[in-house]
Amino acid sequence: MQPIASPDGDSRCPCTSGDVFGSCCRPVLTTGIAPTAQRLMRSRFTAFALGDAAHLLRTWHPTTRPAVLDPDGGIEWRRLDVLDVRRGGPFDVEGIVEFVALYRQDGVRGTLHERSRFLREGRAWLYVDGVIVNQ
Repeated sequence: MQPIASPDGDSRCPCTSGDVFGSCCRPVLTTGIAPTAQRLMRSRFTAFALGDAAHLLRTWHPTTRPAVLDPDGGIEWRRLDVLDVRRGGPFDVEGIVEFVALYRQDGVRGTLHERSRFLREGRAWLYVDGVIVNQ
């Protein structure tokens, strides 16, 4: 995974939340700590978009984390639409975030529709696994 330069703090965040990068995903990418499962999901989308494999690995639950992560650098992640959030708040210990991520690969548009499961350990939310929703 080839890292891409992070956006300026005043630029729109790659996770398409509508917020600026400096107050949206940058703090989570820097610390690895997100207040909610949805914020972690958004930061992980941004990490895929920016090629930040280190963030993806450190926010992956150790029971399901791969030893090595080498996502396809030929995919350009374009937009994240969060469809549903179940639990995953600051006082929960588990949560589910359903999303559709739009991407482009070799000039062809595609979508990834997933229902992701998260657990909170201490202050840190961690991605456990996801189920692909039929598209």
